[in-house]
Amino acid sequence: MRRLLVALAVLCLGGLAVAVTAGRDGGGSVGAAQSAPAPTAGAGPGGAPEAAPEDRPVRLTVTVGGDLLPHLPVVQRAQALAGGDGYDFAPLLLPIRPIIRGADLALCHLETPIGRGPPVGYPQFRGPAELADAIRATGWDACSTASNHTLDGGQPGIDATLRTLDRAGLRHTGSYRDARGRARTLMLRVKGVKLAFLAYTATTNGLVAPHPWSVNMAAAPRILRDARRARRRGARAVLVNLHWGTEYRQTPDPAQRALARRLAASRAITAVFGQHAHVVQPIRRVRGRWTVFGAGNLLSNQTAACCHPAAQDGMVVALHLAVGQRTARVERVTYTPTWVRHPDFTVLPVGRALRRDEADAATLRASYERTVGVAGRAPGLRPIPARLPH
Repeated sequence: MRRLLVALAVLCLGGLAVAVTAGRDGGGSVGAAQSAPAPTAGAGPGGAPEAAPEDRPVRLTVTVGGDLLPHLPVVQRAQALAGGDGYDFAPLLLPIRPIIRGADLALCHLETPIGRGPPVGYPQFRGPAELADAIRATGWDACSTASNHTLDGGQPGIDATLRTLDRAGLRHTGSYRDARGRARTLMLRVKGVKLAFLAYTATTNGLVAPHPWSVNMAAAPRILRDARRARRRGARAVLVNLHWGTEYRQTPDPAQRALARRLAASRAITAVFGQHAHVVQPIRRVRGRWTVFGAGNLLSNQTAACCHPAAQDGMVVALHLAVGQRTARVERVTYTPTWVRHPDFTVLPVGRALRRDEADAATLRASYERTVGVAGRAPGLRPIPARLPH
Protein backbone atom coordinates (compact mmCIF):
# COMPACT_ATOMS: atom_id res chain seq x y z
CA MET A 1 0.00 0.00 0.00
CA ARG A 2 2.81 2.40 0.90
CA ARG A 3 4.49 1.86 -2.46
CA LEU A 4 1.18 2.47 -4.21
CA LEU A 5 0.67 5.79 -2.39
CA VAL A 6 4.19 6.97 -3.27
CA ALA A 7 3.64 6.13 -6.91
CA LEU A 8 0.36 8.07 -6.97
CA ALA A 9 2.04 11.08 -5.35
CA VAL A 10 4.82 11.13 -7.96
CA LEU A 11 2.30 10.97 -10.77
CA CYS A 12 0.31 13.87 -9.31
CA LEU A 13 3.41 16.03 -8.82
CA GLY A 14 4.57 15.24 -12.35
CA GLY A 15 1.22 16.35 -13.75
CA LEU A 16 1.39 19.58 -11.74
CA ALA A 17 4.90 20.32 -13.02
CA VAL A 18 3.76 19.90 -16.60
CA ALA A 19 0.79 22.23 -16.02
CA VAL A 20 3.00 24.93 -14.46
CA THR A 21 5.54 24.75 -17.28
CA ALA A 22 2.87 24.88 -19.94
CA GLY A 23 1.17 27.91 -18.43
CA ARG A 24 4.37 29.89 -17.85
CA ASP A 25 3.86 32.47 -20.53
CA GLY A 26 0.15 32.16 -21.14
CA GLY A 27 0.55 29.92 -24.18
CA GLY A 28 3.66 31.59 -25.63
CA SER A 29 6.75 29.94 -27.02
CA VAL A 30 8.27 28.72 -23.76
CA GLY A 31 6.80 25.34 -22.84
CA ALA A 32 3.68 25.78 -24.95
CA ALA A 33 4.19 22.44 -26.68
CA GLN A 34 3.74 20.65 -23.34
CA SER A 35 0.38 22.16 -22.46
CA ALA A 36 -1.99 19.99 -24.50
CA PRO A 37 -2.10 16.88 -26.62
CA ALA A 38 -0.14 17.48 -29.80
CA PRO A 39 -2.33 18.32 -32.82
CA THR A 40 -2.00 16.51 -36.08
CA ALA A 41 1.31 17.49 -37.73
CA GLY A 42 0.93 20.57 -39.89
CA ALA A 43 -2.48 21.47 -38.49
CA GLY A 44 -3.41 24.58 -36.54
CA PRO A 45 -6.64 25.43 -34.72
CA GLY A 46 -9.59 23.81 -36.45
CA GLY A 47 -7.26 21.62 -38.50
CA ALA A 48 -6.04 24.53 -40.68
CA PRO A 49 -2.43 24.29 -41.98
CA GLU A 50 0.02 25.97 -39.62
CA ALA A 51 3.46 27.28 -40.54
CA ALA A 52 6.36 25.50 -38.90
CA PRO A 53 8.14 27.72 -36.35
CA GLU A 54 11.15 28.17 -38.64
CA ASP A 55 8.84 29.53 -41.39
CA ARG A 56 7.21 32.19 -39.22
CA PRO A 57 8.65 35.65 -39.99
CA VAL A 58 10.75 37.53 -37.47
CA ARG A 59 9.43 41.06 -37.04
CA LEU A 60 11.89 43.82 -36.33
CA THR A 61 12.21 47.59 -36.62
CA VAL A 62 15.08 49.43 -38.32
CA THR A 63 15.43 53.20 -37.96
CA VAL A 64 17.19 55.42 -40.50
CA GLY A 65 17.65 59.18 -40.52
CA GLY A 66 19.00 62.23 -42.27
CA ASP A 67 22.40 63.85 -42.65
CA LEU A 68 24.67 64.31 -39.64
CA LEU A 69 26.51 67.41 -40.80
CA PRO A 70 28.84 69.08 -38.24
CA HIS A 71 29.08 72.64 -39.55
CA LEU A 72 31.44 74.79 -37.52
CA PRO A 73 28.66 76.57 -35.56
CA VAL A 74 27.40 73.12 -34.48
CA VAL A 75 30.95 72.17 -33.50
CA GLN A 76 31.33 75.37 -31.48
CA ARG A 77 28.12 74.58 -29.61
CA ALA A 78 29.42 71.08 -28.81
CA GLN A 79 32.67 72.64 -27.55
CA ALA A 80 30.73 74.97 -25.26
CA LEU A 81 28.72 72.04 -23.91
CA ALA A 82 32.01 70.30 -23.07
CA GLY A 83 33.16 73.34 -21.13
CA GLY A 84 35.80 74.17 -23.70
CA ASP A 85 37.62 70.86 -23.19
CA GLY A 86 36.78 68.71 -26.18
CA TYR A 87 33.32 68.42 -27.73
CA ASP A 88 30.03 67.05 -26.47
CA PHE A 89 27.43 66.46 -29.18
CA ALA A 90 25.28 64.11 -27.10
CA PRO A 91 22.98 66.81 -25.63
CA LEU A 92 22.06 67.92 -29.16
CA LEU A 93 20.77 64.43 -29.92
CA LEU A 94 19.30 63.65 -26.51
CA PRO A 95 15.62 64.30 -27.42
CA ILE A 96 15.69 61.64 -30.14
CA ARG A 97 17.55 59.08 -28.04
CA PRO A 98 14.38 57.16 -27.01
CA ILE A 99 13.40 56.78 -30.67
CA ILE A 100 16.83 55.52 -31.71
CA ARG A 101 17.23 53.19 -28.73
CA GLY A 102 13.72 51.88 -29.19
CA ALA A 103 14.58 50.27 -32.53
CA ASP A 104 15.92 46.75 -32.97
CA LEU A 105 18.57 48.21 -35.30
CA ALA A 106 19.50 51.88 -35.71
CA LEU A 107 21.44 53.08 -38.76
CA CYS A 108 22.94 56.56 -39.03
CA HIS A 109 24.31 58.53 -41.97
CA LEU A 110 27.60 60.28 -41.24
CA GLU A 111 28.06 62.72 -44.09
CA THR A 112 31.53 64.06 -43.28
CA PRO A 113 34.93 62.73 -42.28
CA ILE A 114 35.70 62.87 -38.56
CA GLY A 115 38.90 62.43 -36.59
CA ARG A 116 41.59 64.09 -34.55
CA GLY A 117 42.87 67.54 -35.41
CA PRO A 118 41.30 70.99 -35.68
CA PRO A 119 37.73 70.88 -37.01
CA VAL A 120 37.25 72.09 -40.57
CA GLY A 121 33.96 73.30 -42.03
CA TYR A 122 32.48 73.78 -45.47
CA PRO A 123 33.42 73.02 -48.23
CA GLN A 124 35.80 70.20 -47.17
CA PHE A 125 34.90 68.99 -43.71
CA ARG A 126 36.60 67.32 -40.81
CA GLY A 127 34.42 66.89 -37.73
CA PRO A 128 35.65 66.15 -34.21
CA ALA A 129 36.18 62.53 -33.21
CA GLU A 130 33.79 63.05 -30.28
CA LEU A 131 30.86 63.03 -32.69
CA ALA A 132 31.27 59.25 -32.92
CA ASP A 133 30.90 58.96 -29.14
CA ALA A 134 27.63 60.90 -29.28
CA ILE A 135 26.37 58.72 -32.12
CA ARG A 136 27.02 55.61 -30.07
CA ALA A 137 25.58 57.11 -26.87
CA THR A 138 22.38 58.03 -28.70
CA GLY A 139 21.91 54.41 -29.65
CA TRP A 140 22.98 53.96 -33.26
CA ASP A 141 24.52 50.62 -34.15
CA ALA A 142 26.11 51.33 -37.52
CA CYS A 143 26.66 54.23 -39.92
CA SER A 144 26.90 54.69 -43.66
CA THR A 145 29.94 56.74 -44.67
CA ALA A 146 29.46 57.09 -48.44
CA SER A 147 28.62 60.71 -49.32
CA ASN A 148 29.65 63.66 -51.43
CA HIS A 149 32.06 64.62 -48.61
CA THR A 150 33.68 61.21 -48.10
CA LEU A 151 36.78 62.27 -50.05
CA ASP A 152 37.17 65.68 -48.39
CA GLY A 153 40.27 64.45 -46.54
CA GLY A 154 41.44 61.98 -49.16
CA GLN A 155 42.32 58.45 -48.14
CA PRO A 156 43.82 59.63 -44.81
CA GLY A 157 40.45 61.21 -43.98
CA ILE A 158 38.64 57.96 -44.73
CA ASP A 159 41.08 55.97 -42.63
CA ALA A 160 40.74 58.38 -39.70
CA THR A 161 36.94 58.27 -39.88
CA LEU A 162 36.83 54.48 -39.82
CA ARG A 163 39.34 54.27 -36.95
CA THR A 164 37.23 56.74 -34.99
CA LEU A 165 34.05 54.77 -35.57
CA ASP A 166 35.84 51.55 -34.61
CA ARG A 167 36.99 53.07 -31.31
CA ALA A 168 33.41 54.13 -30.56
CA GLY A 169 32.12 50.61 -31.20
CA LEU A 170 30.20 51.55 -34.34
CA ARG A 171 30.00 49.36 -37.45
CA HIS A 172 30.30 51.12 -40.80
CA THR A 173 30.03 50.69 -44.54
CA GLY A 174 30.35 52.74 -47.73
CA SER A 175 34.04 53.75 -47.54
CA TYR A 176 37.07 51.57 -46.94
CA ARG A 177 40.71 51.35 -45.88
CA ASP A 178 41.65 48.75 -48.47
CA ALA A 179 40.36 46.35 -51.10
CA ARG A 180 39.78 43.61 -48.50
CA GLY A 181 37.42 45.90 -46.61
CA ARG A 182 35.50 46.66 -49.78
CA ALA A 183 35.15 42.94 -50.54
CA ARG A 184 33.49 42.25 -47.17
CA THR A 185 29.74 42.61 -46.62
CA LEU A 186 28.63 44.36 -43.45
CA MET A 187 26.36 41.86 -41.73
CA LEU A 188 24.32 42.86 -38.69
CA ARG A 189 22.59 40.20 -36.59
CA VAL A 190 19.25 41.22 -35.09
CA LYS A 191 16.95 38.80 -33.25
CA GLY A 192 18.94 35.97 -34.78
CA VAL A 193 18.47 37.36 -38.31
CA LYS A 194 21.40 38.37 -40.52
CA LEU A 195 20.85 41.71 -42.27
CA ALA A 196 23.23 43.18 -44.86
CA PHE A 197 23.81 46.92 -44.82
CA LEU A 198 25.14 48.48 -48.06
CA ALA A 199 25.89 52.18 -48.75
CA TYR A 200 26.72 54.22 -51.86
CA THR A 201 27.01 57.82 -53.05
CA ALA A 202 26.04 59.31 -56.39
CA THR A 203 28.61 62.13 -56.17
CA THR A 204 31.93 63.10 -54.57
CA ASN A 205 31.76 66.83 -55.43
CA GLY A 206 34.17 66.26 -58.32
CA LEU A 207 36.91 64.77 -56.13
CA VAL A 208 38.64 61.72 -57.57
CA ALA A 209 38.82 58.62 -55.40
CA PRO A 210 42.42 57.72 -54.53
CA HIS A 211 41.62 54.01 -55.09
CA PRO A 212 38.78 52.10 -56.77
CA TRP A 213 37.79 50.74 -53.35
CA SER A 214 37.91 54.00 -51.36
CA VAL A 215 34.19 54.78 -51.62
CA ASN A 216 31.17 53.01 -53.09
CA MET A 217 29.68 54.81 -56.08
CA ALA A 218 25.95 54.44 -56.72
CA ALA A 219 25.77 52.50 -59.98
CA ALA A 220 22.90 50.05 -60.36
CA PRO A 221 24.98 47.08 -61.64
CA ARG A 222 27.38 47.38 -58.71
CA ILE A 223 24.61 47.69 -56.11
CA LEU A 224 22.71 44.72 -57.53
CA ARG A 225 25.88 42.63 -57.67
CA ASP A 226 26.66 43.47 -54.03
CA ALA A 227 23.10 42.69 -52.95
CA ARG A 228 23.13 39.29 -54.63
CA ARG A 229 26.50 38.52 -53.06
CA ALA A 230 25.13 39.48 -49.64
CA ARG A 231 22.27 37.03 -50.14
CA ARG A 232 24.70 34.27 -51.07
CA ARG A 233 26.61 35.04 -47.88
CA GLY A 234 23.53 34.42 -45.79
CA ALA A 235 21.75 37.76 -45.52
CA ARG A 236 18.01 37.32 -45.10
CA ALA A 237 17.38 41.02 -45.81
CA VAL A 238 19.45 43.63 -47.66
CA LEU A 239 19.21 47.33 -46.73
CA VAL A 240 20.62 49.91 -49.15
CA ASN A 241 21.56 53.50 -48.21
CA LEU A 242 21.99 55.99 -51.06
CA HIS A 243 23.47 59.49 -50.91
CA TRP A 244 21.69 60.83 -53.98
CA GLY A 245 19.39 63.46 -55.45
CA THR A 246 19.57 67.20 -56.04
CA GLU A 247 20.30 69.47 -53.09
CA TYR A 248 17.30 71.46 -51.80
CA ARG A 249 14.92 69.73 -54.20
CA GLN A 250 12.06 67.95 -52.43
CA THR A 251 10.89 65.94 -55.42
CA PRO A 252 13.12 63.03 -56.51
CA ASP A 253 15.10 63.87 -59.62
CA PRO A 254 15.08 61.67 -62.75
CA ALA A 255 18.29 59.87 -61.74
CA GLN A 256 16.84 58.97 -58.34
CA ARG A 257 13.63 57.67 -59.87
CA ALA A 258 15.48 55.58 -62.45
CA LEU A 259 17.83 54.04 -59.89
CA ALA A 260 14.97 53.38 -57.48
CA ARG A 261 13.09 51.47 -60.19
CA ARG A 262 16.15 49.38 -61.04
CA LEU A 263 16.75 48.42 -57.43
CA ALA A 264 13.09 47.77 -56.65
CA ALA A 265 12.96 45.25 -59.46
CA SER A 266 15.51 43.07 -57.67
CA ARG A 267 14.31 40.41 -55.24
CA ALA A 268 17.69 40.66 -53.50
CA ILE A 269 16.99 44.12 -52.05
CA THR A 270 14.58 44.63 -49.16
CA ALA A 271 14.57 48.43 -48.67
CA VAL A 272 16.18 51.58 -50.05
CA PHE A 273 16.62 54.84 -48.14
CA GLY A 274 18.63 57.98 -48.72
CA GLN A 275 19.92 61.43 -47.88
CA HIS A 276 21.81 64.35 -49.48
CA ALA A 277 19.10 66.81 -50.56
CA HIS A 278 19.13 68.52 -47.09
CA VAL A 279 15.34 68.62 -47.29
CA VAL A 280 12.78 65.87 -46.75
CA GLN A 281 11.82 63.90 -49.86
CA PRO A 282 8.90 61.48 -50.34
CA ILE A 283 8.47 57.98 -48.96
CA ARG A 284 6.84 55.98 -51.74
CA ARG A 285 6.24 52.47 -52.98
CA VAL A 286 8.33 51.83 -56.07
CA ARG A 287 7.27 48.65 -57.85
CA GLY A 288 5.63 47.61 -54.62
CA ARG A 289 8.69 48.24 -52.40
CA TRP A 290 9.08 51.09 -49.95
CA THR A 291 11.70 53.70 -50.83
CA VAL A 292 12.68 56.58 -48.55
CA PHE A 293 14.01 59.08 -51.08
CA GLY A 294 15.40 61.54 -48.52
CA ALA A 295 15.26 61.93 -44.74
CA GLY A 296 16.33 65.59 -44.70
CA ASN A 297 18.83 67.06 -42.26
CA LEU A 298 19.15 65.39 -38.88
CA LEU A 299 21.81 67.78 -37.50
CA SER A 300 23.19 70.82 -39.30
CA ASN A 301 23.54 74.60 -39.25
CA GLN A 302 21.38 75.09 -42.34
CA THR A 303 18.35 77.40 -42.22
CA ALA A 304 16.18 79.34 -44.63
CA ALA A 305 18.71 82.17 -44.36
CA CYS A 306 21.30 80.20 -46.33
CA CYS A 307 19.49 77.41 -48.02
CA HIS A 308 15.88 76.25 -48.11
CA PRO A 309 12.91 76.94 -45.81
CA ALA A 310 12.82 73.20 -45.01
CA ALA A 311 16.54 72.83 -44.24
CA GLN A 312 15.88 72.50 -40.48
CA ASP A 313 13.39 69.68 -41.10
CA GLY A 314 14.21 66.00 -40.96
CA MET A 315 12.70 62.68 -39.95
CA VAL A 316 13.63 59.48 -38.21
CA VAL A 317 12.08 56.71 -40.30
CA ALA A 318 11.17 53.30 -38.87
CA LEU A 319 11.04 50.40 -41.29
CA HIS A 320 8.93 47.59 -39.86
CA LEU A 321 10.27 44.39 -41.40
CA ALA A 322 8.95 40.84 -41.54
CA VAL A 323 11.85 38.50 -42.30
CA GLY A 324 11.23 34.86 -43.15
CA GLN A 325 13.61 32.12 -44.21
CA ARG A 326 13.09 32.87 -47.91
CA THR A 327 11.46 36.30 -48.07
CA ALA A 328 11.80 39.66 -46.37
CA ARG A 329 9.62 42.71 -46.78
CA VAL A 330 8.83 46.06 -45.23
CA GLU A 331 5.30 45.63 -43.89
CA ARG A 332 4.82 49.29 -42.97
CA VAL A 333 6.72 52.54 -42.44
CA THR A 334 6.35 55.13 -39.70
CA TYR A 335 8.31 58.34 -39.38
CA THR A 336 8.89 60.96 -36.70
CA PRO A 337 9.30 64.53 -38.04
CA THR A 338 12.23 66.39 -36.45
CA TRP A 339 13.34 70.01 -36.39
CA VAL A 340 16.76 71.47 -35.53
CA ARG A 341 16.31 74.25 -33.00
CA HIS A 342 18.65 77.21 -33.41
CA PRO A 343 20.89 78.60 -32.04
CA ASP A 344 21.55 75.61 -29.74
CA PHE A 345 21.21 72.97 -32.52
CA THR A 346 19.09 70.58 -30.48
CA VAL A 347 17.29 67.99 -32.61
CA LEU A 348 13.64 68.01 -31.54
CA PRO A 349 10.96 65.42 -32.35
CA VAL A 350 8.25 67.85 -33.41
CA GLY A 351 5.29 66.25 -31.64
CA ARG A 352 7.11 65.99 -28.32
CA ALA A 353 8.53 69.49 -28.65
CA LEU A 354 5.06 70.89 -29.19
CA ARG A 355 3.68 69.11 -26.12
CA ARG A 356 6.57 70.33 -23.97
CA ASP A 357 6.66 73.86 -25.36
CA GLU A 358 10.30 73.44 -26.43
CA ALA A 359 10.09 75.87 -29.35
CA ASP A 360 7.68 78.29 -30.99
CA ALA A 361 4.44 76.39 -31.61
CA ALA A 362 3.70 77.97 -34.99
CA THR A 363 7.21 77.15 -36.21
CA LEU A 364 6.94 73.54 -35.07
CA ARG A 365 3.52 73.13 -36.70
CA ALA A 366 4.85 74.56 -39.95
CA SER A 367 7.78 72.13 -39.88
CA TYR A 368 5.48 69.17 -39.24
CA GLU A 369 3.15 70.14 -42.07
CA ARG A 370 6.07 70.57 -44.49
CA THR A 371 7.52 67.18 -43.61
CA VAL A 372 4.24 65.26 -43.68
CA GLY A 373 3.15 67.08 -46.83
CA VAL A 374 6.24 65.77 -48.63
CA ALA A 375 6.88 62.40 -46.96
CA GLY A 376 3.20 61.52 -47.22
CA ARG A 377 0.43 59.45 -45.69
CA ALA A 378 -0.84 56.22 -47.20
CA PRO A 379 -1.90 52.72 -46.23
CA GLY A 380 1.16 51.35 -44.47
CA LEU A 381 2.71 54.81 -44.10
CA ARG A 382 2.04 57.28 -41.29
CA PRO A 383 3.78 60.00 -39.29
CA ILE A 384 4.26 59.97 -35.52
CA PRO A 385 2.24 61.59 -34.14
CA ALA A 386 -0.45 60.93 -36.73
CA ARG A 387 -1.95 64.36 -35.99
CA LEU A 388 -0.86 67.37 -33.99
CA PRO A 389 -3.12 68.51 -31.15
CA HIS A 390 -5.22 71.56 -31.93
